[in-house]
Amino acid sequence: MCLALKNLARKGHTIQRWKAALNRLYIMMNTINWRTVMSMHSSFRYLTLSVAVSLSMTLQCPSENPVVQTSFTADPAPLVYNGTVYLYTSHDEDDANGFKMLNWKLYTSTDMVNWTDHGTIASLATFPWAVQTNDAWAPQVIERNGKFYLYAPISVPEWPKNVIAVAVANSPLGPFKDAIGHPLIDKAMGNIDPTVFIDDDGQAYLYWGNPNLWYVKLNNDMISYSGDIVKVDSKPQNYQEGPWFYKRNGKYYMAYASHCCPEGIGYAMSNSATGPWEYKGMIMKPDTASSGNHPGIIDYKGSSYVFGFNYALNFALTSTHRERRSVCVAKFTYNPDGAIPTLPWWNKQGVPQIGTLNPFRRTEAETLSWESGVKTAQNDKIGVYVTRITNGNYLKVSGVDFGNNQASSFTASVASGSNGGLIELHLDSVDGPMIGALAISNTGGWDNWQAKTTTVSGAVGTHDLYFVFKGEESGQLFNFDYWKFGKKTSSRVQVRDRH
Repeated sequence: MCLALKNLARKGHTIQRWKAALNRLYIMMNTINWRTVMSMHSSFRYLTLSVAVSLSMTLQCPSENPVVQTSFTADPAPLVYNGTVYLYTSHDEDDANGFKMLNWKLYTSTDMVNWTDHGTIASLATFPWAVQTNDAWAPQVIERNGKFYLYAPISVPEWPKNVIAVAVANSPLGPFKDAIGHPLIDKAMGNIDPTVFIDDDGQAYLYWGNPNLWYVKLNNDMISYSGDIVKVDSKPQNYQEGPWFYKRNGKYYMAYASHCCPEGIGYAMSNSATGPWEYKGMIMKPDTASSGNHPGIIDYKGSSYVFGFNYALNFALTSTHRERRSVCVAKFTYNPDGAIPTLPWWNKQGVPQIGTLNPFRRTEAETLSWESGVKTAQNDKIGVYVTRITNGNYLKVSGVDFGNNQASSFTASVASGSNGGLIELHLDSVDGPMIGALAISNTGGWDNWQAKTTTVSGAVGTHDLYFVFKGEESGQLFNFDYWKFGKKTSSRVQVRDRH
């Protein structure tokens, strides 16, 4: 619904489209504060009133929690690099009951709402000396001197099994390769959940541990350390696991998952990178809907964000608790003294979008804010793409800025080994105004990619864009790699502007 009625009103769309918008508003009636509505001017009639309420609710396009729906993700480790948020996560397999984790995923965003899936950037196979059947647990990535270092807890044969490994890449997108061929932190009980930080003087620190908290000083090469491994005696009493170490305005922060179960997010502060640590409170109190948690905190484009996870997608599929988690995000503001306020449990709305998305540049199909029914896959030929597309599935891309009626065509790269189907382009909802439809036929195979184009009209201003997939096949219709809108020629735009 974001910006839908605002654009309809400004551009004078038909009564039928107004009715469609009002029908969508009706679905939202149970969320409207009617006491606020009734206090509005009594001369407003139903249509005007509905528009006003809608506009008050959609001044900014919010993200939607969980931020990733095509996979079960956990243990978020956000990294801000060159104006982009790189969100590294662990990955719960679709058939998991308990923990079943084989690799690590990456998602990126420049607006905190639309996230691009980059697929698997490392796996247990990255460390062939490790146990290969499970335990690809919570990672973190950091950049130093143009290289990117991934610290990951994995298991080795025999007991105790927990070690911390390190892999390196020349790009934040990977691929990551084993850096040393053996554990960086050797096996011991609870050697999990590494967090890494480089201080202003160049000294790097690695913290980790459950239920104890440990640290070591890393060498400049980031793949070795000097000195002893130190146990932190001043860890907060409710510390459990999942530390997140960072510095802000001269103060050191240690966020963490609090005592299990369920786990909330607590934090401590210090004037030194090595403590002592003073407990400051809860960033998020435990909730019985989620047995675990794992914080990741960043500043990005003038705002502060905390990431964690819940089990919302799992419980949308089953009433049974299975270890299939989903990363969420919340926005917050530090208090003047640097303290972090206590936030409510992860909401469904997520965070506001920063800016808009340009539809006239190539956009990967796996860039989205929400989806229904589809999955992503990855191969060496084209990378990540959207697959398992069946009739009625859809993708949502938030805050797409079409400008002043500039869009004239739509191109998508697709592949189909069936009879294909249709991509309907809707604004603001799955049944919102349709600006075009792209017919897709059999391309000669599921990996035989073709760029197909159709004409579009009526896309004006900023809207949420829905790709609604239709087809007669009962199974998969096609795969979807990327899309792009084409602009009208400058001469045609000038003629329209003169009138």
